Amino acid sequence: MTARTSFRGSFTALVTPFSNGSLDESAYRGLIEWQIQEGTNGLVPVGTTGESPTLNHAEHKQAVEWAVDQARKRVPIIAGAGSNATSEAIELSRHAEEAGADAVLIVTPYYNKPTQEGLYQHYQAIASAIRLPIIVYSVQGRTGVNVEPATLARLAQMENIVGVKEASGNIGQMANVIHEVPPAFTVLCGDDAITIPLMALGGRGIISVVSNEIPGEMTQLAQACLRGDYDTARAIQRRFLPLMNVNFVESNPIPVKAGMARMGLLEPIWRLPMCPPSAANMARIEKVLESVGLGRVPVAG
Repeated sequence: MTARTSFRGSFTALVTPFSNGSLDESAYRGLIEWQIQEGTNGLVPVGTTGESPTLNHAEHKQAVEWAVDQARKRVPIIAGAGSNATSEAIELSRHAEEAGADAVLIVTPYYNKPTQEGLYQHYQAIASAIRLPIIVYSVQGRTGVNVEPATLARLAQMENIVGVKEASGNIGQMANVIHEVPPAFTVLCGDDAITIPLMALGGRGIISVVSNEIPGEMTQLAQACLRGDYDTARAIQRRFLPLMNVNFVESNPIPVKAGMARMGLLEPIWRLPMCPPSAANMARIEKVLESVGLGRVPVAG
């Protein structure tokens, strides 16, 4: 899994189910099994969608271990391992490597707002500490700092920094990133609704929220883009765009977990400061689920 072109298609930014205040192992393993059976190209546990900010270190590491164990190398596991402290990101990354993950997803440091040079040194330190492939996660709306295309071009020179989850939402920046980095560097979309334009520019896939609900369909969309079949990709997008949009009617992962609960995939439990959606937004979520034909899903624990 060291080749830069290994990460292609749709990768599910996996939610973390809870029960009675703890991680729900049975539901978590059931979700992973269902995702694999539905054809997802890979799984990304304990990222933003996995509510990583509210998991303690023991829970974070346990979730990675369960994901690796349940997947059994059938799909790659890209473990979330980011932190605003470089030493903590190194610790989580080393654990992911020891646990058998195939790569790590490293979000830019949040709150402390490093400079571009600080970002470079942060990722350089992590890359020097592990052998796993690293995917940079640039999401300024969450962290307050953007990874500029020139910085990504510098990072791409490191052997095990192999890609970026580009979640700026800025198509112009995405085009510049793809222009600046080497052809072998993997650019993945971080916003479901703009997967098609990013892949048309040369991106290789999506780390997806909506694939928690429609893993098979998002895989079909991404694979259609990879083979240049944009008619098929657009048809899937046209059907599921309302679901992609409603998943962000409140902060992620509030809506997607609410939708998954209605599908019978998990209990509707979030950790504060995440909380259930408003009654009005819950009604919107339910209406969209019905409109796209999503009902209850049988998932074995």
